[in-house]
Amino acid sequence: MFMDKESLELAAHAKINLYLEVLGKRENGYHDLRSVVVPVSLHDTIILEPADTIETVFDEVDLPPGGCTCLPDSDSNLTTRAARALKEATGYPGGVRIRISKRIPLGGGLGGGSADAAAVLRGLVDLWGITLPHDELMALGASLGCDIPALLHGGAVLMEGVGERVSSFELGYPDTPDGKWWLVIANPGFCVATADVYARHDLSLTSEAPLYINAVSALEEGDLFSAGQGLFNSLQATVVRKYPLVGMVVDQLDQAGALGALMSGSGASVFGLARDEAHAESMAATVKQELDGTVWTQVVTLLPDGVMAAHGPLTP
Repeated sequence: MFMDKESLELAAHAKINLYLEVLGKRENGYHDLRSVVVPVSLHDTIILEPADTIETVFDEVDLPPGGCTCLPDSDSNLTTRAARALKEATGYPGGVRIRISKRIPLGGGLGGGSADAAAVLRGLVDLWGITLPHDELMALGASLGCDIPALLHGGAVLMEGVGERVSSFELGYPDTPDGKWWLVIANPGFCVATADVYARHDLSLTSEAPLYINAVSALEEGDLFSAGQGLFNSLQATVVRKYPLVGMVVDQLDQAGALGALMSGSGASVFGLARDEAHAESMAATVKQELDGTVWTQVVTLLPDGVMAAHGPLTP
C-alpha cells in the first residue's frame, strides 16, 4: 500500500470464522455470538481520494462466475455509510471518493463489505488527518456491522456479544514448511442472506464450552490436526438445509483430504484446512474437478499478525 498527498491505497482483507457459535437472541432481535475471526490473504483493493462529497465507485469487479454480482449503489454501500458516520462523528469538513476493486465474493460469509468499511474507517483517519480514540472508532464500527470491530482490530481475534467485544489472541505457527496456515476457500456461486439464516436458525444448535476452549487452544498451539477437528459453525446446518450444495462442498473438501472443512459466517463460502501449500493446491483442483468446475476456489493463507489495510497506510 502507499500514501501520497493525493490518495491512499489499501488492501481490505476477507475473513473466515474458524469457530462460530450463536449463543442466544436479544430482545432487540440481534444475536449473541462467540467466534474466532481471522483475516485471510484474499482482499479487495481500495483507493481513497480527497473530494468535496462522499461517494463509492467500483473500478474493477473480479467475482466468482455465476455468483452474486449485484453491487450496491453508492448511497447504500457500507463504505459510503462508514465514511459519512466518521465525518459526522468528527466534524471533518471534506469528503472522499472511494474506489473499490472487488474480489471478495458477495454474500459469501467472508466479510467483504465489512472489510471494505473497516479499511475505509482506518484509512480516512490518516487521509483526513483526524483524531478519534480507538474505543470510539470501534464503537462506530460496531454500529455499522457486527464484523467491523474484529476487522478494525486486525489479526486473529475472539469476538463476542453482537461483535462489539473483541480481544486478540496468539495464533500459533503450524508445523508446515513455511510456518503458514494454508486453506482452500470454495464458493458455490450464489449469495446467502444473513438475516434469513438467523431467522431460520435453531438456537439449540450450540456447542459445549470445552469444544470452544479446545478449539482456541489448538489454534494457539499451531496444532493443525486438532484445529481441523475443532472447527465449528452452529449456522452451517441451517444453511445446508436450504442450500444442500453448501454441504456438498464441505463433503468434497473432506474427501479431498482437508484436515477440517467448515462454512464461514452465514455462508455460502466454505473453507478447508490444508497440511501445506501443495496440499491446498491439490485440494482446490480436486474440488473443481469433482464438482464439474461449478465451484470457485481460492488458495489462501491466514494473516494471524494483523498485517492488513484496516490498520492504516504504510509509508515507503
